[in-house]
Formats: sequence, C-alpha cells, structure tokens
Amino acid sequence: MIRRTFLTAVTATALALSAGAALAQDKFIIVASTTSTEQSGLFGHILPLFTKATGITVRVVAQGTGQALKTGENGDADVVFVHDPVAEKKFVESGHGVEHRRVMYNDFVIVGPKSDPAKIAGSKNVVDAYKKIAAAKAPFASRGDSSGTHAAELRLWKAADIDVKAAGGGWYRETGSGMGPTLNTASGMNAYAFTDRGTWLNFRNRGDLTILVEGDERLFNQYGVMLVNPQKHPKVKVAEGKAFIEWITSKEGQDAIAAYRIGGQQLFFPNYKPGSSS
Repeated sequence: MIRRTFLTAVTATALALSAGAALAQDKFIIVASTTSTEQSGLFGHILPLFTKATGITVRVVAQGTGQALKTGENGDADVVFVHDPVAEKKFVESGHGVEHRRVMYNDFVIVGPKSDPAKIAGSKNVVDAYKKIAAAKAPFASRGDSSGTHAAELRLWKAADIDVKAAGGGWYRETGSGMGPTLNTASGMNAYAFTDRGTWLNFRNRGDLTILVEGDERLFNQYGVMLVNPQKHPKVKVAEGKAFIEWITSKEGQDAIAAYRIGGQQLFFPNYKPGSSS
C-alpha cells in the first residue's frame, strides 16, 4: 500500500512537472525584426533580461524591415521591431499594427576602402558623397532587399538625382541579403556600402573598409516597435506581446539598450517618450 501511494505521488509529480514545462514552453512570442538588432548583438544582450523579468522567451525572425512587416501582415509574428518610420506608419494606418512606439535610434554611415577612389572621406554631406561615388563609378554594394537600410539608401540616391538601376557600368551591386553578408561582399570587393552603425561596430571582417561619411542629419536611424493587430490575427499573443513592448519602453528596457556597448562605444540610444509613436 505504501509503495502504491508512493508511485501514485511520483506519477502525479511527474505529470505536474510535465504540464509546467509545457506551460513554460507556451510562454513565448515571435518578434519579426530587422537584421540589425540581431547582427549588432543587441538582442543577445537585452532579450535574456526581458525573459528574466517576465518569464517570456522571444523567438526572433531576423529579416529586412520590408520582409518583417510582411511577416506581421501575414500574422506570422506577434510583435514587429523595425526601422523604417514611413513603412511603419503605413503598416499601422492599414490596420496591421497597434501599440506603435518609438524605441531607440542610432545612425547610418557610408563605409568604403581606405584608398577612397571617390574621394568622399570626411564629408558631412551624404548626398554629395553619393554623387561622387556614381561619378567615379566606384564599386558599391547594396543590400537590395527592401529592408529599412535599403529604403534609406534609395531615398538618398533619389535625393542625389541618381537612378542606380539605370546607371549601368556594373559598379552598383545588389546582394539581396542582410547587412552582415552585404558588408562581407563590400569587404571582398573593396566597395562602398551604406550600413547602420550598430551592425558595423559588431562586424569583424572589415578588410580594408573604414567609415568615410558620417554626421549628416539625414543619416538618423529611428527604430519602432508595434503589436501585430489581434483583430486581424486572433492568434497573436496579446498579453505577452504587450509585455514585451511595455518592457522595452520601460526604464529597465531603455537602460538595457543604453548599456549595450562594443569597445566602450554605445550602439543604440533609447528615446521612448510616453504617448509618442514612430
């Protein structure tokens, strides 16, 4: 009788532990995010802190911003975390996103070979730099992937009145891939590239590349977060998704973003203000 009671207790305990483990596994969200938050190492720094604070794990789908927004539009993510305010606004106005907030910013830079064939080093005018690169027909590696970085790059080519699609000459190369692979291509080609500073600081295969253009206000890079609209996609984990948004815009989350550094250099600057949106 004692043995039977003991076995029953063990079985009950095992079942309880199994149910608890299953419940813990269910407590996760999917975040569709720009590659820069992943490749810069930021998520590796802040997501364990979020999980420790809330018990919610995060599964990241790292894509270009355009693809990440499409993932959200399809209902295949709970939260979208990207960096193209124009596209984000359209996403919200189309009814695909709610709880839209600014989170942080950094900046874009132009990197290129130290030999600098287009002679753009030290320029504070990114549009003039683009004109010089085109005039020199110097190799330029572009993401070409509809990401937030690619969208910003194309806006600047337009401001320079240069149609890179029609430029010809083979100097403008689209990789169709993320920022890290594109920087690898630029390094291998000794080409210019347009990149967010965070990914650049965490990039190791620089070869002869260095930062040549920075400091133009047009290189400002704002990041925003939003919940995928549960009215369109009932499977969205509303409570957990909102918990992520609340945490990343809380003092704890904003401090965690500010604390992430490489070589003593801060990569992202928190700028959430209550009531603000990207």
